[in-house]
Amino acid sequence: MRAPRSATLVFPHQLFPDLTGKFPTTDIFWIEDPLFFCQYSFHRQKLMLHRASMRWHFDHAAVPQGGRKHYVEAHTLSTSKDLAQVLAEHRISEAHLIDPEDDFLARRLGSALNHAGIHLILHPSPNFITSIADIDRWTEGKKKYFFTNFYIEQRNRLGLLLDEEGKPVGGKWSFDTDNRKKLPKGIRLPAVEAPEPSPYSTEAREYVRQRFPHAIGDDLALMYPFQHSEAHRWLLRFIDERLAQFGDFEDAIDREASVLFHSVLTPMLNIGLIAPETIIDEAMKRRDRVPLNSLEGFLRQVIGWREYMRIVYRKLGRLQRTRNFWGHERPMPQALYDGTTGIEPVDVVIRRTLRTGYCHHIERLMILGNFMLLCEIDPDAIYQWFMELFVDAYDWVMVPNVYGMSQHADGGMITTKPYISGSSYVLKMSNFKKGDWCEIWDGLYWRFMHRHRAFFERNPRMSVMTKQLDKMGSKLDRHLEVSEGFLQRMQ
Repeated sequence: MRAPRSATLVFPHQLFPDLTGKFPTTDIFWIEDPLFFCQYSFHRQKLMLHRASMRWHFDHAAVPQGGRKHYVEAHTLSTSKDLAQVLAEHRISEAHLIDPEDDFLARRLGSALNHAGIHLILHPSPNFITSIADIDRWTEGKKKYFFTNFYIEQRNRLGLLLDEEGKPVGGKWSFDTDNRKKLPKGIRLPAVEAPEPSPYSTEAREYVRQRFPHAIGDDLALMYPFQHSEAHRWLLRFIDERLAQFGDFEDAIDREASVLFHSVLTPMLNIGLIAPETIIDEAMKRRDRVPLNSLEGFLRQVIGWREYMRIVYRKLGRLQRTRNFWGHERPMPQALYDGTTGIEPVDVVIRRTLRTGYCHHIERLMILGNFMLLCEIDPDAIYQWFMELFVDAYDWVMVPNVYGMSQHADGGMITTKPYISGSSYVLKMSNFKKGDWCEIWDGLYWRFMHRHRAFFERNPRMSVMTKQLDKMGSKLDRHLEVSEGFLQRMQ
C-alpha cells in the first residue's frame, strides 16, 4: 500500500513566492478553481492574467524533495468535490492552504475535503499586513467601524509618517482634502507600458479564446505583469514616474485616459505577485523626493482602505451581501455591459474597462456605482457586474465595496451617507462637457432624492438637499419625467 501524502494547495490569487518547502508537504497543486474561471463571464484580461501567472508560477516552482507538482485545469472541475476526488486519487490525506480570504471557497472546500477524509490546515495570508489577532482586537466591542480610526491606528502600529513625538508628519493624518484637483489642460500623462509578449501571455490568450470564447472584454494581448519581477518593475515605474503627482490628481477623471497617476498595482497585488510590505518599503524610500500629500494618499490606500475592506469582509461580509436597503430590483441592462447607455461619462468608462479590465477608484465609485444606484439596479447584479468586468475584483474586496461603499445596500454599516451626486460632480472633476446626459443624470439624482426624502431628511450630511426639492416646483416634475423615461428605455 502506498503511503498517504500531503499537499499544498495554490489557487489563482495565491501566487506568493517560495511556496515550495513553505509547508511540510510532499505535493503541490496549482488549481484553476471554477470560482476564478467559470463562476461568471469574467473579463479576458482577468482570465489571461490568471492563466499566464499560474502557468509561469507552476513551471518555475521547485519540486518538493521526493514529491511532485500538479496542475489542475478549470475544465476538469465543476465543484470542490471534484478537487477532493483529485486529491484522494493522489492519496492526499492532509492539505495545507493559505487562507483564501474568500468565504465561499473556504466553506465549500472545507466541507468537500472533510467529507473526503482529508484534513485541511489553514495558514495566515501574506497578502495583508494586518493579522487576524489585530483585526479581532480592533473590532472587539465596536458596534460600528470607522475608517479614520482604523487608519490612524495603522499608522501608529506600523510607525509610518510619524515625527519624533509620534504625531503625524505634516500636522494631520490625512491630506485627502488636498487631493481633489482637476487635471489641468495640456498636462503630460506618463505612458504605461504593458509587459513584452511572452510564450506565457500568448498561450494564455489562446487558452481563453478556446475555453472562454464568450468572455467579456476586447480580445487584446495581456496588459499586466504575471511574474514577480515584472510586478516589482511595474511598482518602481509608478513610484519614479507617477507617485509624485498622484496626490493632487487622485480623484481626477479624464475623458481620454484612466491610469493618469494611479499605480494600477491591485491586479498583481491581489494575486500575490507583489507583497504589500514591498510596496510600502519602496514608497518610503522616496519619502524625501515625493510630496507628502502624494505619499500619504498612496499609503492610505495600501495600509488603510485595502486592509479596512478586508476587515469589513471578514466581520460583516456575510450580512452585507444579504442586504438590499433601498429595495432595488431592476436587472442589469445590457447597455451597462456594452457601454451604450447614452450617458457619455458612463459609456466612456465602460468601453475603456472593456478594453483593459480597469478604471480607477473614483470612476468606479462616482461614475459607475453612483449611476447604478440612481438607476435602482439590484445590488446582487451590480456585485456580479463588478466581479466580471474588473481584473482586480475578488469577493473580499467587492462585497464591502459594492454592498457598502458604492450602493449603501447594507444600510450604512460602514458609511454615513450614500455616495451619490448629480452631473455637477462629474463636470467638476473631469473634462467631460455638458450635454444631454447631464439632464438625465440630474433627473435620476433628484428622482432618487424625492423617492427617499424621509431618509435624507434624517441624514445630517444630506438633509440640506431635501430643502431644494421644496423650491423646485415644475422643475421637479421635469426631472421625474426625464428620469422615468430614461429608466424605461434602459430596461
